Amino acid sequence: MKKLPLKLSRRLSWLALLIPLIAALALPSLAQERKPGAGPGNRPPREQKGGGGGGPRIQKPRISDTVKANIYADNWFKMYLNGNLVAVDSISFIPHNVVSVDILPEYPLTIAILARDNADSETGMEYDNTNIGDGGFILKFGDGTVSNATWKAKCFSTGPLNGDTQNPRTMETPLPENWFAPDFDDRAWSSATVHSQEAVRPKEPFFEYDFAGAEWIWTEDLALDNLVVFRVTIPAPPNGSPLPPAWPRGHIDAAEKKVVN
Repeated sequence: MKKLPLKLSRRLSWLALLIPLIAALALPSLAQERKPGAGPGNRPPREQKGGGGGGPRIQKPRISDTVKANIYADNWFKMYLNGNLVAVDSISFIPHNVVSVDILPEYPLTIAILARDNADSETGMEYDNTNIGDGGFILKFGDGTVSNATWKAKCFSTGPLNGDTQNPRTMETPLPENWFAPDFDDRAWSSATVHSQEAVRPKEPFFEYDFAGAEWIWTEDLALDNLVVFRVTIPAPPNGSPLPPAWPRGHIDAAEKKVVN
């Protein structure tokens, strides 16, 4: 191995002596600039961020926060909660069926139901104008909400008038605008009429679901009133459960297919 030139060897010797000295002088300055907890692996806790939006993480409802809603209508219904359409009977006439869905209540909870007995709009009769049908509605939520006489009910289509099947006619009243809205004024409406289960005669699916404590409701005339709107406002969970958190949530306008914040 060749020896290094004398000048180069001396320079390397000086450099070897200077490196430890420079490091010793620099360490205190680095220690002052590095604050406790600022280095990798020891970062101070930061505000958690939400996904996508970049804002603070928010508490969101889970499916375990929902309650079960069981609804049976003779023959058909659609249901609004706080003005938002949340359930529609998928079978328009027969067979009779139970609609069971998960809902996320928000109190005070305004329930608005449009219930329709199968009936010809001109005669008020069913089965090709051979029979006078009868209605009936019952509902139970997992929070203890049930249909009963505290609900309001109003008929908007009735017939055949006076039960006349030889010259059947109906009387129709247009549905008021925003009948499903929480602030709709229903104070002049009558209370729903409770009917016996024997009068309604529910079909087999009804007995497979939990309706304990709920009552069958309609207007006074179970046979002739064919289009009925029910309304009620529930201030808090009837079963005593705590009010749910004020989760930030939008509302889907089912008619316009848009999200309203």
